[in-house]
Amino acid sequence: MVSKAIKKTPPKPTKPHRGRRSKKSPIKTVSSLIHSCHRRLIKIFSKLARIATPHKKIHNYQVLPKTPACGATRRCLFSAAANRPLPPQTSPEEKPTIVLDLDETLVHSKPDPPPERYDFVVRPVIGGVKVDFYVSKRPYVDEFLDILSKKFEIVVFTAGIEEYASLVLSRLDRKSVISHRLYRDSCREIEGKFVKDLGGLGRDLKRVVIVDDNPNSYVLQPENAVPISPFIDDVRDGELRRLVEFFEGCDGVEDLRDAVKVYLSDGNEQVVEEEDEEEEELVEDFGERVAALRANTTISV
Repeated sequence: MVSKAIKKTPPKPTKPHRGRRSKKSPIKTVSSLIHSCHRRLIKIFSKLARIATPHKKIHNYQVLPKTPACGATRRCLFSAAANRPLPPQTSPEEKPTIVLDLDETLVHSKPDPPPERYDFVVRPVIGGVKVDFYVSKRPYVDEFLDILSKKFEIVVFTAGIEEYASLVLSRLDRKSVISHRLYRDSCREIEGKFVKDLGGLGRDLKRVVIVDDNPNSYVLQPENAVPISPFIDDVRDGELRRLVEFFEGCDGVEDLRDAVKVYLSDGNEQVVEEEDEEEEELVEDFGERVAALRANTTISV
């Protein structure tokens, strides 16, 4: 009996098993897309709510050249708002006017994620989306506004949009010492920069001072401006205390622009004196170290 030889085919080598990728849940995919879009919208709206220039140090700004009052490059964003003067003062004695910037001058704010330290949160609705802004108040800002409002008309003039800035000011001005609020639609645009034209306020420029961290804001009236360093998060900041001393010393001054000129020149002299003192201290310290080194060194011939 002859048995048939059965040809066995060798088994195919099996590939090592790889874990199958688990299909992403459509709910998770949609959720991640929504979260990503929300983050992008926050970045866009946070830029819209601020001045479109960096908020670091004053010397980082690209300062615009002084533009004449009726230049070809000057145009209104919204002519009706930008050309509308402030209503006349109601107090029997007309007060001088202080124009204050908001962001990086009185406060600093940022969107999500929240910083370690902040004073309050505002949630403006911009383009139909609610955005969280975490606001830090500059040291001494409450006392600054309270003291100056007794002798001056306080006007806050910001290049921020009204949806955002109005909420910040409502939280900041609990005692209602700010007489007027002006927003981005009251600015003028020169070479893509937001400029605050003090000439449109309806006030005598001899009795107006603007305090702002951005030199482009007061390029039309630099003689009325007191620059201030940008505030971010320095809890030891003392800029507003120094300004209170300056404004209290302006009592009885006929032209505040003269007081500004003296204040800025004194400030520059003080900086120079401080730098000279530091240099003298370094020279003295270096001389003492050299003398000590010579005393402890034996020179062999």
